[in-house]
Amino acid sequence: MSTAGPGGLLAAPAREGLVSPEPGIVNPPGYLASPMKVRIAASASEAEAAAIAEALARHVGEEVEILREDGDEVVLSVSPPEGAEAAAAADTAGGADAAGGADAATEADAAAETAGSAAPAEDDDDLGPTERERALREEIAEIESGGKEKYKDQLPDQGKLFVRDRLDLWFGEDGFLFEDGKFAEFDAEDVLPADGMVTGGATFEGRDVHFMANDYTVKRGSMAAKGVEKFLRMQQRAMKTGQPVLYLMDSSGGRIDQQSGFFANREGIGKYYYNHSLLSGRVPQICVMYGPSIAGAAYTPVFADFTIMVEGMSAMAIASPRMVQMVTGEDISMQDLGGPAVHTRESGSADLIARDEEHARELVADLVSYLPDNCDEKPPRTTGSSPARSPAGIDSVVPEDPNRGYDMGNVIERVVDADSFFELRPEFGPEILTGFARIDGRTVGIVANQPAHRAGAIFPDSAEKAAQFVWTCDAYNVPLLYLTDTPGFMAGSQVEKEAILEKGKKMIYATSQATVPKQCVIVRKAYGAGIYAMSGPAYDPESTIGLPSGEIAIMGPEAAINAVYANKLAEIDDPEERAEREQELREEYREDIDVHRMASEVVIDEIVPPSDLREQLENRFAFYEDVEKDRPDKKHGTII
Repeated sequence: MSTAGPGGLLAAPAREGLVSPEPGIVNPPGYLASPMKVRIAASASEAEAAAIAEALARHVGEEVEILREDGDEVVLSVSPPEGAEAAAAADTAGGADAAGGADAATEADAAAETAGSAAPAEDDDDLGPTERERALREEIAEIESGGKEKYKDQLPDQGKLFVRDRLDLWFGEDGFLFEDGKFAEFDAEDVLPADGMVTGGATFEGRDVHFMANDYTVKRGSMAAKGVEKFLRMQQRAMKTGQPVLYLMDSSGGRIDQQSGFFANREGIGKYYYNHSLLSGRVPQICVMYGPSIAGAAYTPVFADFTIMVEGMSAMAIASPRMVQMVTGEDISMQDLGGPAVHTRESGSADLIARDEEHARELVADLVSYLPDNCDEKPPRTTGSSPARSPAGIDSVVPEDPNRGYDMGNVIERVVDADSFFELRPEFGPEILTGFARIDGRTVGIVANQPAHRAGAIFPDSAEKAAQFVWTCDAYNVPLLYLTDTPGFMAGSQVEKEAILEKGKKMIYATSQATVPKQCVIVRKAYGAGIYAMSGPAYDPESTIGLPSGEIAIMGPEAAINAVYANKLAEIDDPEERAEREQELREEYREDIDVHRMASEVVIDEIVPPSDLREQLENRFAFYEDVEKDRPDKKHGTII
């Protein structure tokens, strides 16, 4: 009988004279003349036919002709290779015809199998997933459905999305690239899908990012050994790829009943913050908070470069209200202990408050548009645009009276590209404005005194805020623009208790160490050590330029006259004469500190008409774009 080979080929052991009733080798009994005729299935490909013919011709040492099973036309003829006839004769002389025929069929089948692997048969097209794959997909769907229903039922009341829906909001179907560790704790006795944490890679606003997201429905997003392992792997891979990291936090902390598996281990939860430290300044780390983060979970937000808290649902604290009450006796709510108002106004641990989940995503989308992927790249540049308001109005915005307040934001919007100022930590240390903006499409970091708040004096909080912002800009190659109008660092017993010297030192240190291009503009007052902290001439700016309203001095005229001439003025008995003399001394002092005197002494580089300030900054940032600066070769400074 003939046998069916791969791909529907038919072969028969007919070389010894047998005739099969099925299609196969069709030579009649006793017919030993060439060529050998072989019939193949109609569905066989040309490559498969050639493989059969070549194998048989080589084995029997004769010409082989191939016919289709549904016709008598020869579709292919193959001659044996040189020497094949003698080899076949030797086999025949040895009485091996029958075995040789079987070998030929086997060799033909093998050849057809090889040919079939290169060119799959047409009937393979209808192959589909097996039951094994279908079972796997069911397991995946079960994992992705999340934790227990009682936790899922709490989500709508809290105004928050299920973690998988949140990821869909952030990345969409096409942006979610892959997940790692989905099957973590798959065989656990408890319901712990993915061990309560989703990690992987995604595309966000055209940028590849690593991400982690807690699943609140799995023990309220708490962390244990497998989830910790996933978190650490994600961080370690970010170090290799140089891609930003998104932390979408909604965690109640570590699972106390499982702490031996992850708390103090070398590769435990403590390694989070070690890795945060290594990633700091390497890639942007951005944290969005969707729920209370307590104890260890609260450190990820403060280690991140930027943190956004969602109103009404997020909080962070070193201990829960219950623990606080037990330890200190204080009865306090979670929001009063560590809600968004606390950390954006009082502690400065968060940068912005989002109204809801959608707004949080919008804020991060805006934020990343100013940042590079890592410290080896420059920030992205966009097409430049004109300021929202004309620079011609700058001189009208800045009052002639140096003691009169005004909003520095009105100057910023006349200098930067329209709608490009992205302010950070607006409610913390409001005496200084910090944020990203663009000038002719180039990202810049703005540090600006705000005379509308406490005359623009530098307080401990605003000094700390500025120091951290300058440090971050320098880490990610963002040039700095200082807009100076300050009477200097605040004095008094209260600010001394709040560490004005210590925090002022940090601001000056950050400015000193920054190697990105810096431009300093003396908008109005630059008194005392304020000119140092605001990158004045001694602090390696690429330019120090002044507006005609500018003044640079150790202190303002009133304080200076009182310090130097108080005794002499006291000797004048006539009040009117004393006041007249005091005014004369102030005017003389003001002439000495006027920006024109500073330009005459070449203390500053240039005085520019306020209407030209935008153009000047545009040209200067472009000119110094690739400037390189060196700092002393050392391990690191001692100021943090």
